[in-house]
Amino acid sequence: MSVPLSILDLASISEGSTARDAIAASMESARLADALGFHRFWFAEHHNTPNLASSATSLLISQAASVTKRIRVGAGGVMLPNHAPLMVAEQYGTLANMHGARIDLGLGRAPGTDMMTAQALSRSSSEPQAFANSIYDLQGWFSDTGTAHSTSIESAVSAGTQVPIWVLGSTVNGASIAGQLGLPFSVASHFAPDQLDAAIQVYRDSFTTESPTAQIDKPYVMAGINVLVADTDEEARREFTVIEQMFLDLHSGQRRKIQPPVDPESLAGHGGGGQPMLRIKAVGAPQTVKAQLEEFVERTGADELITTTYAYDPAVRDHSLQLLADCWF
Repeated sequence: MSVPLSILDLASISEGSTARDAIAASMESARLADALGFHRFWFAEHHNTPNLASSATSLLISQAASVTKRIRVGAGGVMLPNHAPLMVAEQYGTLANMHGARIDLGLGRAPGTDMMTAQALSRSSSEPQAFANSIYDLQGWFSDTGTAHSTSIESAVSAGTQVPIWVLGSTVNGASIAGQLGLPFSVASHFAPDQLDAAIQVYRDSFTTESPTAQIDKPYVMAGINVLVADTDEEARREFTVIEQMFLDLHSGQRRKIQPPVDPESLAGHGGGGQPMLRIKAVGAPQTVKAQLEEFVERTGADELITTTYAYDPAVRDHSLQLLADCWF
């Protein structure tokens, strides 16, 4: 039951702090995660968001890799429509050359932002076949030849790095793409839980090793879950209102930085306690969270869990990581 645990970080910016503060706190969490035995530390790409500093993910990955020794570090993920695939190959090949075989590349088809910002960033197509073709080219640039499959363009800096590629998704469509490409699948159930069970089933049913992009010999699922561990269930429930307020702001169009925790009852009238997007969660004291995580693994059959924890005070997040490691590893 004790599957590996990983961390998804978005370098959240709390009210009264700056992006510089958020990035520094994120690096401290990466150091702690490395020491505690977590498997991966990934950064998610977001744009035009006042409360997140995770926009230039390759730079965050490089810094996190520099301050850690063992943990895998990567993108969860690169929103490929925002990037030229060749540039992604060059960036992640450079990371692999600088930091060794600890770099992961997770790829998504969503823009990770609003439509106006997406248009400003757009560099490649999000259509399924174009997405698959880009992955095939990326694998070529990461191969020993360093040459894409659809062109003679060579990337010397990524040649031979063999950076592992993941497909990210939250629906049966993304799951089908991951399965047909023979790649590991990271399902975004921590904010998009509606198709979780169906997506995992579709991924496993569609998985094939016959695709030229296949990198693994059997399906591998990493599922996302919101986690907040505190000394008591009541304290954890209060701290979880930080992300509930964030999602309420998202729905109302209010653009605020990460807010301090509040009395959970104060959010009840605003739907905060029943946020459907956040229902995949493990919140409470250590043994409460351990039981919830075990139940989630039993439900999904996940090979690995990737946890996300928002806190107004970075010390609260790091305490949560410590308690989680103590009860799981």
